[in-house]
Amino acid sequence: MVRALPLPRGAVTRVPRHDLVIAAAVGAFCALAAAVAAPDGEELDLTGWLLLAGAILPLPWRRRAPLAVFLAHACVVQPYHGLGYSHTAPLLASGVALFSVAATGTPRRSLALVAGIPVVIVVVWLNDTDTGAGMLRISGWFLVPIVLGEAVRWHGQYIAAIRERAERAERTREEEAARRVAEERLRIARDLHDLLAHSITLIGVQTSVASHLLIAAPERLDRAALAESLDSIAETCREARAELRTTLQVLRGDDPDRGGHDPLPDLGGIAGLVRAAEAAGAKVRLSLDAGGPVPPVTGAAAYRIVQEALTNAVRHAGPDVSIDVSVLNEGGALRLGVVDDGSGGGARQETPDGESGFGIAGMRERARSIGGTLTAAPRDDGPGFAVTAHLPAATTPE
Repeated sequence: MVRALPLPRGAVTRVPRHDLVIAAAVGAFCALAAAVAAPDGEELDLTGWLLLAGAILPLPWRRRAPLAVFLAHACVVQPYHGLGYSHTAPLLASGVALFSVAATGTPRRSLALVAGIPVVIVVVWLNDTDTGAGMLRISGWFLVPIVLGEAVRWHGQYIAAIRERAERAERTREEEAARRVAEERLRIARDLHDLLAHSITLIGVQTSVASHLLIAAPERLDRAALAESLDSIAETCREARAELRTTLQVLRGDDPDRGGHDPLPDLGGIAGLVRAAEAAGAKVRLSLDAGGPVPPVTGAAAYRIVQEALTNAVRHAGPDVSIDVSVLNEGGALRLGVVDDGSGGGARQETPDGESGFGIAGMRERARSIGGTLTAAPRDDGPGFAVTAHLPAATTPE
């Protein structure tokens, strides 16, 4: 498609080589037509040759300024025809100028060119009947380059529209891929936080208990209690290692059955979370009645929410905290509640070193990701903290 380009400084002297070649070819054809074609006007003298050359001279710049080139061509070719020189000779040059204007313009400009042809013929006819009649005979040739230019312009616009749609579709795919990557990174960060924060917190609490047993009354050391505390630490480490291995298998795309672990935790694992919290010194009461099977994603979300809530309770309220954990089916929705009687609920938003934590935000994101809701705030009826979640529990029909 012929394109009109902006004219940078010095562009008049920098004409593309192929445009020079095209203009030279058109000039050679016009000169040949003037020399060998059947006479349809006066034989060219010096003035005629100069006018013919002046009609061809602007053509190398037709891509950069097609309308200006056409007007310059018309200003020269009109006196050429008016003096009665061969009307066939500059026909190709006029066609190229008309084609360039139509291919780079708008339909309105092309219509203006078509409408201008009879106007020019009438004006010439009034001044010279014979010349006007000659222009009328060849007027159809002026319509051909305009129609060809319009066809080229529409084809170029069609190709550009297809390319734009393809680029837009590619951008959409890239944005979707980036969104999926961001969601996956968030999910990985959430899973690792839930797993490691829970295990590290329990290990820290159990280690403190063991240290207390050794320092508080070494002469009355309860070896059985110390051994139980160390066994709890070892069990927590084994569970953390197993869960971390499962998580890494899922991230790497390995077959989860190869390691003997289910890739998604479920409601059945909540009892193990309760036992781990009790081993850390917490007093936990569990009420679990899901009313039947729940979707795997709901079971995994419930497990992780209870895990994080228990971790926060043990971490911030101390090992002697009392915690009520309830998982109940209420009208097709799973209602989770983790309520403790500890103090310092406002500190749940921060880690012990004062930096912002991610636990509560992660629980909210996990509930929202499956269409549920979660609230976490200090209790209104006394000291402590309450986490409540509503998750969809209806099993998707197969």
